[in-house]
Amino acid sequence: MNIIAKLAEELKFSEEHVTRAVEMLDEGNTVPFIARYRKEVTGSMDDDTLRTLEDRLRYLRNLDERRAEIISSIEGQEKMTPELLAAIEKAETQVALEDLYLPYRPKRKTRASVARERGLEPLAALVTAEPDKLEESLEALAEAYVNEENGLPDVSSVLAGVSDIIAEDISTTAEYRQVLRTYLSGDGAIKAAAAKEEDSVYADYYEYSEPITKMRPHRILALNRGEKEGFLKVDLAADETVAVGKLCASCTKNPSSPVAPFIHAAATDSYSRLIFPSLEREIRAELFDAAAEGALKVFGENLKNLLLIAPVKGKTVLGFDPGYAHGCKLAIVDKTGKYLTSTVIYPTKPREDTVRASRTLLELIRKYKVDIIAIGNGTASRESEKFVADLIRENSLPVAYTIVSESGASVYSATKLAQEEFPDLDVNERSAVSIARRLQDPLAELVKVDPMAIGVGQYQHDMNPKRLAETLGGVVEDCVNSVGVDLNTASASLLSYVSGINKTIAKNIVAYREENGEFKSRAKLLKVPKLGAKAYEQCAGFLRVVGGDEILDNTGVHPESYGVAKALLARFDYTEQDVRGEGMKLLRFKAEKVGFSRLAEELGCGEPTLLDIIGELEKPGRDIRDDAPAPVLRTDVLEMKDLTPDMVLKGTVRNVVDFGCFVDIGVHEDGLLHVSEMSDRRFVKHPRELFSVGDVIDVKIKAVDMQRKRISLTRKGLSETK
Repeated sequence: MNIIAKLAEELKFSEEHVTRAVEMLDEGNTVPFIARYRKEVTGSMDDDTLRTLEDRLRYLRNLDERRAEIISSIEGQEKMTPELLAAIEKAETQVALEDLYLPYRPKRKTRASVARERGLEPLAALVTAEPDKLEESLEALAEAYVNEENGLPDVSSVLAGVSDIIAEDISTTAEYRQVLRTYLSGDGAIKAAAAKEEDSVYADYYEYSEPITKMRPHRILALNRGEKEGFLKVDLAADETVAVGKLCASCTKNPSSPVAPFIHAAATDSYSRLIFPSLEREIRAELFDAAAEGALKVFGENLKNLLLIAPVKGKTVLGFDPGYAHGCKLAIVDKTGKYLTSTVIYPTKPREDTVRASRTLLELIRKYKVDIIAIGNGTASRESEKFVADLIRENSLPVAYTIVSESGASVYSATKLAQEEFPDLDVNERSAVSIARRLQDPLAELVKVDPMAIGVGQYQHDMNPKRLAETLGGVVEDCVNSVGVDLNTASASLLSYVSGINKTIAKNIVAYREENGEFKSRAKLLKVPKLGAKAYEQCAGFLRVVGGDEILDNTGVHPESYGVAKALLARFDYTEQDVRGEGMKLLRFKAEKVGFSRLAEELGCGEPTLLDIIGELEKPGRDIRDDAPAPVLRTDVLEMKDLTPDMVLKGTVRNVVDFGCFVDIGVHEDGLLHVSEMSDRRFVKHPRELFSVGDVIDVKIKAVDMQRKRISLTRKGLSETK
């Protein structure tokens, strides 16, 4: 297979661009570096395209390796034919390749292999190869093979053995399997029933059937989990008469032949005993893999949007980690995220010491001039929110609060990293610090947490752990590098996601910074142990030096392009001081008047690089997250009993799944905005067409189920804008 041509066709890029992208990946360049600084040679492939290319490249290379193994195996058996070789070389999927190899795969002992050992293969070949030329009846031909010592005491045992051989040959023929695979995939259905008499979250599937072609990914994943946990019995259902008819039509050369009924019987046995069980496993595995990939994509998008939520800058934040028996843990961080103090109060059950808790919280707010209180959304969150809201109202405090997802905070708090960061704090106090910092800079704090623990996925625990880790790691890497990292304040956790920097180098950067003081320039990175020229090339453009000796060090301009950037400034009589101030507003206008293409040629760079440089010079040190919606800040509490149908509220999208969005509207329970309720003006196939994690949207209360603590939301009748 021509892998480059195949990738070019799939990705809709030229073979030249694909070739260069593959070469750079093979040379060890990272996806963020290629996407940002090698646009000219890849045709401006973005991060998503490059990661798709990387995945498909790995798959196709593995396919070619397997192809070579299969060819070698069949040639070793001296059974290769020109036609078979051509089919193997043409196969584009693992399934097609394995189908062709199935007849030649070393087999365990089967009924057919026993029949072959007894010498019945020639008779089976005669029956299937030339049925019209048989001069004797099948029974008469079988008589010659009767041999009691050989385990064939009579004609019926001979015919049974021949039937077993034919059935197995039919089951391993790629052409027949493809006919049935197409039928089962297109006309089959998935059925489920209760595996035991016990109520469960899978009760909706206790009597369930749905055509394969209409199944949604989240239902496939739910069925698989229910089956795995022992609550469901799941099967592939199809019309066996139709399936066997298609098989017989494919494998019978002459339906009117005297041996046609015998071949039909063997085909029926082959279908029910060999082919259907095999294809059922295969089709269900394919359904699960496709559903898992879809869920993985949603998980990745949710994670990306969560990581890129707008930071709350320049505010002193009090992190409030709610709890009951062990109290509510408080921690305050200053405007830069530096830990100031922590304590515990007991405003909730069982103590309900609201007087002392109010006095302590009030003293902290006034002493440290707290601007915002970030309340975790876990246990006792509703009671804590009411306590905070009452305190703000009763004391007329110039303070707001917001609810912050605490998913993964407890996981992080117990890690070695958290222990090193806050050795004098206990696990609960670390959690409160994490909640506060999540509001100030979600990206910098969430990179410390295993992505699977962040809580924006769907059935993530059912997926391939390696595939999940690779995908989510790639999402975090892309986010970190698209935002950029302050070289002088970033933690080792954050630095380890920067292009070209591993965990060892990240720790070395922090150690060098602590020993030698702040970096005054990017170039000083080359003094960091184990950070060589290649790593510097990959990471330099994504690291920012604020207030350093070189203004370009606080932009996304790569050091390799500093000469171009400075020539561009000189071309229009700008100085570096203009970049530090507000003097670059006309740069794009002036460049456009000259012509971007002409100017790029004049400066000796590509047009995409020129446009990127202009964008960076216009807004040095910019944060792409500043354009994202700010968190919803509240001063008063809302409870479920306050909700009434048709009430319109502003909420924050916390999670996006196949069937809808979960929206935080300021009560303890998130409301469900089902995909069918997202618009009355258009059909919405998937929620992510309209909404992302972190979006602030208007929603209307559709129904409230107090007993089950469920809130149904709708967007029908509201403006289509967020």
